[in-house]
Amino acid sequence: MTTVTRAVAEKPVVIFSKSSCCMSHTIKTLIYSFGINPTVYELDEYTNGKQLEQELKALGCKPSVPVVFIGQDLIGGPNEIMQLHLKGKLATLLGR
Repeated sequence: MTTVTRAVAEKPVVIFSKSSCCMSHTIKTLIYSFGINPTVYELDEYTNGKQLEQELKALGCKPSVPVVFIGQDLIGGPNEIMQLHLKGKLATLLGR
């Protein structure tokens, strides 16, 4: 089991982020606007942040942050999240 898999296990919404990344801030703000309190891993503040970043890249996440998991499923990065939001599907995903 990878570190990423353990990090998202049994958590409804997880965001892998960097505290200095403007897109990470934007995605976190969007998720918070739905009344969701996600688990946020700021990779630049964790000792194993580089390892988590490499695992996210191995999962196909490019760029590696921000990345959102909902219900242990990899939803994607900012492009995927914004597309879902603009299509009105993000609220449905967050509500499940």
